[in-house]
Amino acid sequence: MTLLASFPPEINVAVIGASGGIGQAVVQLLSENFSSAGSRISVVHAFSRSSCHTELQNVTYGHIDLEDEASVAAAAELATKDRPLDLVFVASGILWQGEELRPEKAMREIDINGLMRLFAINAAGPTLVAKHFLPKLRKDAKTLFAALSARVGSLGDNRLGGWYSYRASKAALNMLLRTLAIEHARQWPQSIVAGLHPGTVDTELSRPFTARTPEHKLFSAEISACHLLGVMNRLGPEDTGQTFAWDGSRIVF
Repeated sequence: MTLLASFPPEINVAVIGASGGIGQAVVQLLSENFSSAGSRISVVHAFSRSSCHTELQNVTYGHIDLEDEASVAAAAELATKDRPLDLVFVASGILWQGEELRPEKAMREIDINGLMRLFAINAAGPTLVAKHFLPKLRKDAKTLFAALSARVGSLGDNRLGGWYSYRASKAALNMLLRTLAIEHARQWPQSIVAGLHPGTVDTELSRPFTARTPEHKLFSAEISACHLLGVMNRLGPEDTGQTFAWDGSRIVF
């Protein structure tokens, strides 16, 4: 199977958050596809805050910290020192951290530190990546900037409440991506900026909250990555500024 067949040959890819479950799975799939007949992959730049120890074919590793804009700018320069980028995928995100930061079940649990932390990683971080990486995309063919969003960030789909900080940070991300898409399209008309919902995935981020998820609705990171790459392949310029689920369906804001 040729991944990303709708892109031009020998694409230059950057994955942000490559040490996380989904980011790591995407990098693995792209690397495995490198030697396949008709492969579109030339090089994958895998960026993360923590070190990646896996050595994969056609993958280079670098450091990035979404709370340090200088490191984001440096990563963008590193990824494009030889050629422009074709695909940027931001796979970073946070839902919980230790015992002090957990999804809120009720408004009495809302904490300013938790709100600020999730907005910094889930909304501001990908936006800083866009600030420095979007100008590095090539202009003469399809390109894509995608960031992990979440269905729970949809205002129209919110029927259960709770999870205030996570919902709000992902809703903010969707608006930021929409706004970035409008400006970006003025000079990059063949480019797409989109949010992607990976489904419920068995990763460290969601594992404490999946006990009641039916087995057929709980994806491995590898399956989710495969679905997401399929969506990336199908998206076109008419889809820019929108958020899509793992199956390609559009998610309402």
